[in-house]
Amino acid sequence: MVQHDGDTDADADANTNTTKDPQTILTSIFNHRSFRSKQKAIIENVLANRDTLAILPTGAGKSLCFQIPALMFEGLTIVVSPLIALMKDQVDGLRKKGIHEVAYLNSALQEAAKERIYALLKRSRLKILYVAPETFVDNKLMSIFRQCNISLIAIDEVHCISVWGHNFRPDYL
Repeated sequence: MVQHDGDTDADADANTNTTKDPQTILTSIFNHRSFRSKQKAIIENVLANRDTLAILPTGAGKSLCFQIPALMFEGLTIVVSPLIALMKDQVDGLRKKGIHEVAYLNSALQEAAKERIYALLKRSRLKILYVAPETFVDNKLMSIFRQCNISLIAIDEVHCISVWGHNFRPDYL
């Protein structure tokens, strides 16, 4: 892999955009033989560019429903998530599977790390960006997003609002 400024060059990753077939991505990258209940229909809906609300129980594979389309779409997928630990876990998991064009932005990152991610966004070097709600509404990030080819926006963990109330993270609303 080619390294630029300490980050992986998205064009060097052999796993992304090698196929436009969800089943092949499911098998070759995520090492699953078949989709779980409703996953395939949800993915097909997302790939058809339809607004999609996917309500599945914990552990049912909701993340694959936006990760597979993200790997198939040409542009950036933004995943808004209120849980910093989950963002890190998702990014680490994707990197272990060979998907290196992923990152997360949240308040736990130092400014230098944020600037590296902004630079990757400006150079179209990311396929998936996980972002905290408060970071998502940041003026600087919004300005950068205007320059990006955004293919998909996924709002993850929406149930947190109903569980923790409408005062939970106002920017998440």
